[in-house]
Parts: sequence; structure tokens; C-alpha cells
Amino acid sequence: MGSTTKRLAVLGSTGSIGTQTLDIVRTFPDEFSVVGLAARKSRSLLERQIQEFRPEMAYCEGSDDEKAFLNEYGCADCEIAEIAASPDVDIVVAATTGDVAIPATFAGIEAGKDIALANKETVVVAGELVTQAACERNVSLLPLDSEPNAIWQCLRGEDRAVSKLIITASGGAFRETPIELLPDVTIEQALRHPTWQMGAKITVDSATMMNKAFEVIEAHWLFGVSWDDIEVVIHPQSMIHSMVEFVDGSVKAQISPPDMRLPIQYALFYPRRLNNPSIKSFDPIATGALSFEPLDLERYPCFDLALEVARRGGTWPAALCGADDAAVDLFLEGKIGFMEIPVVISEALREHRNVEKPALQDALDAASTARQRAAGIVEV
Repeated sequence: MGSTTKRLAVLGSTGSIGTQTLDIVRTFPDEFSVVGLAARKSRSLLERQIQEFRPEMAYCEGSDDEKAFLNEYGCADCEIAEIAASPDVDIVVAATTGDVAIPATFAGIEAGKDIALANKETVVVAGELVTQAACERNVSLLPLDSEPNAIWQCLRGEDRAVSKLIITASGGAFRETPIELLPDVTIEQALRHPTWQMGAKITVDSATMMNKAFEVIEAHWLFGVSWDDIEVVIHPQSMIHSMVEFVDGSVKAQISPPDMRLPIQYALFYPRRLNNPSIKSFDPIATGALSFEPLDLERYPCFDLALEVARRGGTWPAALCGADDAAVDLFLEGKIGFMEIPVVISEALREHRNVEKPALQDALDAASTARQRAAGIVEV
């Protein structure tokens, strides 16, 4: 193992981003060492990952008996924050969903670890706090999601004379569904994303375009661009992952076939670029025409709702995040219809009491309260 080996802690190792991160480690075994893995309930997959990568530390939910396998492999049973802040970790890969690992991400930042960030909720719930903390600790926030990662790549080598960010969106599962049919779409239909294979929560957020609103919030905080200078367009082919327009009118785009391993690899190796034979290259002839469409706000009411709430600042974005979390759960449980998701979110936010200059706990409390309020709207 070379002296430049990067030591990784992967939070959310059994999810989509976590497993693809470990794919990159397999491709470049001499470049990385996995020293920490954390999952919630996917214990069988976590056990297989521990067998393969032999981390020093691991976390999963469950009773002592359910977690006994950790010790069988000589793996210390640790809390997520303990893993993130460990002196044996160089980069924390924050690949969880929801806000469960936000305190651990902050613990990693406080300990001086670079954060490879795939967890949108961290920036939505605590955008100002996390960017300020990273700046104070001289820590890099390395975006893993394809859209902020694409913006990051387009900004590389530039002097930040940005006129506009253009974030692309596939349009989700219902881009072409007649609007009048949306109230009756099924859970199974909502989970059929036309381009990406993702977890249930983020796939539904893609269908409502809440996911894209979260990416606008991410871009606002990660790149310091004003709300009015961030545009979203529908791009069905999902080949252009975002664009940056500069003040002279030039536009840079990051183009590649949809494969999350590419942005993950870019972040983990930054500033180096390495060839990965398993990642397909862009073929303009085979791809054919690339098209763009305006975002239809009637089709995606969550988008405007989310950005109107986010612009208020304080703990409003955190409450939005918690309310959306619960509303999507209600839909996936069959308790509300697809077009009731924004209704539940709006109702849950009615009683929100904003904190203008929140501490992290204020933001987490706001998310939790809104989540509980939204979950309680529908009687079980």
C-alpha cells in the first residue's frame, strides 16, 4: 500500500452511491484503503463488504446480537460520528439519505476531513453552516452528485466570472405523462426512472422535481451563486449533466453517459483524472441529437414550492427537507397520492416557527418537527 493511499470512510455504504464508491475502490485497489463503513439495516450486504474490504470500524443499526458479526471480522462497532472523525480517515464519503448522518459530517469537518458529499440533505438543511464550517477548517466539500459535480468540473481553471449556472434534469418518471393522469399514477410507475438507478426516496424526488430544487439549493451554497442566476432545464438524454455560462457568453458543459461512478471517481481523485475502462465514453454519433425543454411548473409544483421556501432562509429549508421526507414516505406507503405530496409539504410548513440564525441543532430540530407534522397529517 503506497504512502499516497487515501483512507476512506463510507457512510451509507450499502446504498446506490456507497456501492458505486466501492466499485471505484475495486478498480483502483492501490489508491484507496477502506477504514470505515456505515449502513443502517442492510446488514447482509454490509457483512459482505466488511469481508471484502476489512475496515477497522463499522456501524449498523440493530441489537447487540444483530451486530455481533462486526466483531467476528475484527471490526470495531462504532458510532457514525466516531468513524467520520477518526484520525485514520482522510476522506469521508457522505452517501446516506436523509439527515441521519449530518452530525457525523460536521464531526468529520471539525476533525479536518475532506467530505465527498452525495447527501443533498446536508446542504439543504444546513447549507450556510456546512460551507462556513468547511471554510473555517480548510476542508474541501467534494460534490459527488452528477449535477453539482459537473458544475465543479466546468469551474475548474476559471476565474469565477460566472453569469449563470444551468442545471439539467431528466424530468423523472412522468416527464411525458399527461398532467391530468398524475393524481392516479402508482408507486411502481414513480419508481421507474428513465435514466438512473437510485433509491426509492430520491427516485420519487426526481419525479416531483424536488430533487432538482435541492440541487439548486446545493449550487447556491456550494458555488456562491445567487438564486436568480441558477436555471433548470429539462434534458431527456441525461448526457449533459450541467453547464456554466460565463460573463463573456461562453458556456462550458460536462458531458458523459449517465454513470455515477464518473463523478465519484473525479471527486475521490481530484485533481487527478485517471482512465477507468469500465466507464463508457461519450459517443456523439451514437448518441444523436441532444434536446432541451423548459421546466413545466404545472407538472412539477414541488419545484417552485421548494425554492420559494428555501429563499426565506433560516430554518425554512430544513423544515422543507423534513416535510418532503415524510410526504414521500406517505406516498411510498400508499397513504397519499402522487400529487398530494406537495399538498402535505405545504400543510406541514404552515406552522413552522423560523429561526433566523440557526445553530446546527436548530436546523435538525426544524427538520424533525416538520417531518413529524407531515407524517401526522394522514391518519393511519
